Amino acid sequence: GCSACYQIRCTDPKLCNKSGATIVVADFTQNNQTDFVVSRSTFSSLAIAKKGPRLLKSGIIDIEYKRVPCEYKGQNMVVKVDQSSQYPYYLAVQFLYQGGQTEIVNVDVAQVGTSEWHYMTRNHGAVWDIEKPPGGALQFRFVVTSGYDGKWLWAKKSVLPSDWKSGGVYDTGIQISDVARDICNACDDNDSAWAESP
Repeated sequence: GCSACYQIRCTDPKLCNKSGATIVVADFTQNNQTDFVVSRSTFSSLAIAKKGPRLLKSGIIDIEYKRVPCEYKGQNMVVKVDQSSQYPYYLAVQFLYQGGQTEIVNVDVAQVGTSEWHYMTRNHGAVWDIEKPPGGALQFRFVVTSGYDGKWLWAKKSVLPSDWKSGGVYDTGIQISDVARDICNACDDNDSAWAESP
């Protein structure tokens, strides 16, 4: 679920508004008491006007949530070189600002100007890695799924320079806006699209 967007709302009508808040999943928690851990300001935004302090005192609340498309207007997807990377022996990357309602399920990397693609492995969450990455400037291609359909996207230009650095952020030149088709056309128009937290 990393990089996926969800709309969440709490279920107590005496404290909570109907619109809730949109969040981006950034990490995985081992805590099995809750589905989402959110910032204090996001938690407060779930409340009806002037009920934020009372909602904050609750700590853990019952919520409903649904997957929604991520929107990053005017922002291309970028590649962030993970801090664990060790130039030039090991490369780990994350893809940020992944728009739409999509999942990256396969990533390949190649030196710019060659057709020798190397498969990257999903290390954890949204981090993909490769030992002994190709040398020189690098380009990426990946399979993105939205629902049941998948398609290849190719960042054809040089994405990582030949001297890439840990922590560096590089533009892919790609924007994703695909949205998964739902077999329930009316789901977004009523409450059946929301899942309740256990």
